[in-house]
Amino acid sequence: MIVGWRLLAHAVGNWPLLSRLGGSPSELHFPMATIDLIATPFRVRRRTAPIGGVVLTVGLATLAGSGCAALNLAGAIGNEMERNKKIEVLAEYEGLENHTVAVLVHADASTLYEYPNVTLDAAGNIALRIQENVRGVSVLAPATVIQWQYQTPAWTTLPYGQIADELGVDRVVVVDIYEFRLNPPGNQYLWDGAAAANVGIIERDGLDPDAFAATFDVRTAFPNQLGLSRDNLSGQAVLTGLLTKFVQKSAWLFFTHLEDKYPDK
Repeated sequence: MIVGWRLLAHAVGNWPLLSRLGGSPSELHFPMATIDLIATPFRVRRRTAPIGGVVLTVGLATLAGSGCAALNLAGAIGNEMERNKKIEVLAEYEGLENHTVAVLVHADASTLYEYPNVTLDAAGNIALRIQENVRGVSVLAPATVIQWQYQTPAWTTLPYGQIADELGVDRVVVVDIYEFRLNPPGNQYLWDGAAAANVGIIERDGLDPDAFAATFDVRTAFPNQLGLSRDNLSGQAVLTGLLTKFVQKSAWLFFTHLEDKYPDK
């Protein structure tokens, strides 16, 4: 096994990783006697071979097996590293930088009936991520925005420019959720969460404040694994996971970030 680790270390050059396998850098080396044995040709006769020759044969077989195991382990580690790679993704819209911003989230009545807190949770968490990651931004407190929505029940019918004026901000991120469910249609036993929304940005100082300056379609799903049921996950776990992914993907539109290279791994 020591020889196998040495081969792997030479291949990937990662002593810290190998040390976690149970060895230390000082232990991972070829004994000189082993090197000499490998380098010295020999023949073994079946009937008259000395005991040392048998030991030598077994030793070489062990070394060969260790080498194959090391290569297999190196390949497995390489595959795992590839699966867990992150990639940098640029912002889709950079116009929030150095501006005041409000986040409005809307959902239809049936969604709100089944998930009454979804718009509140989404608005607060999207606003928080924007505030933490967008340079120079000042996000209006979600409680202030929500209070304005309650006091203006017909706000969805207002011209976009008027919405920005009444909130007193330069930009308004409008998240219109048109799908939010935890189960596939007609099956309340299996989990198949899906969330989708149209995201539009109002620019108060834009060429046309009454039209979205940019629009995006955001879709996400949770869990990734098919066939999970109430026996495997609770409804609260699925709701939390779906909402977390939806918030993350919506906020990612506005700042450079790292994503999984293989999100469905």
